[in-house]
Amino acid sequence: MNDKKLNLDKRESYIKSLSNNIIESAVDIVKIEPTVEQINEIREEVTERLQYESSSLLNEAVTKLHPTSLSEMMPEEREERSFERFGKNFRYQHMLMFVSVITLIVTGMPLKFPEFDISKFIVIDLLGGLHNSTLIHRIGAVGLIIVGIWHLIYSVGSKVGRRDFFLMIPNLKDASDFMCRMRYYIGKEKNGPKFGRFSFIEKFDYWAVYWGMVIMIGSGAIMWFKELFPKYFYDIGREMHSDEGLLATLSIIIWHFYNVHFNPEVFPMSWTWWHGQLTETEMKHHHPLEYEEIIKKESLEIIKQAEKINEEENG
Repeated sequence: MNDKKLNLDKRESYIKSLSNNIIESAVDIVKIEPTVEQINEIREEVTERLQYESSSLLNEAVTKLHPTSLSEMMPEEREERSFERFGKNFRYQHMLMFVSVITLIVTGMPLKFPEFDISKFIVIDLLGGLHNSTLIHRIGAVGLIIVGIWHLIYSVGSKVGRRDFFLMIPNLKDASDFMCRMRYYIGKEKNGPKFGRFSFIEKFDYWAVYWGMVIMIGSGAIMWFKELFPKYFYDIGREMHSDEGLLATLSIIIWHFYNVHFNPEVFPMSWTWWHGQLTETEMKHHHPLEYEEIIKKESLEIIKQAEKINEEENG
């Protein structure tokens, strides 16, 4: 253990020394006296990059030193790696949800704006009348209720669901990332924030859906079983349902559709919802902190396996 710690300390010392050398060389080349703040910012970026590269190279070196013993555990990869972003359970939840939500929007918005020609076309010509439109709307509502219950069970009963739920809770880093992103947009920051498994954008999406489902299912139940409630309760529920439905529709079209469809980085669509995978390049770009964490875990696992093999070989 002492030798291992000594090697880690030695590598950290080399990284720090090399980082300082790179910065000093850069200063000599540009012939500009940088501020202490600039030096510290650049040193932090260079050190992070060197730490990541050293972990990757250690991974490769250990694998090559034990090509036979470790080939089955971690075969040499010629093609770009893929990382699982979402498992089948979560993807199926999402599929049912977007089918239900689209059904609710198509059948619900015409009732909020009945005077529009397109509303008349959808309700009368396309769906065959108000009775059919209402029936389909309620089928979509049942789908949404199923998703809500399904996801609640998933978040409580599944190890991955519990992990992701707690990672979705907003924290101070999200506020810092938001400010960093705003400063980056106006040119005050050279680089945008680095995200882990979930960015503040994804957390906003997630909790907006959570809040929206509580409002829509609750108010929809009041309207569905209006005979069980006083009239004023029904009137309040109808207004809540109508306005939250419009807000959800605008949020999906303007916010969510841009991020997963119209954003130039993913246009015409991010297919992660279908296969649940991200390439290594996408992981480095969108979730660099999560990527670094995965690489570190893999490196530690390889080191452990190498030590085990050495112990077996040396008796």
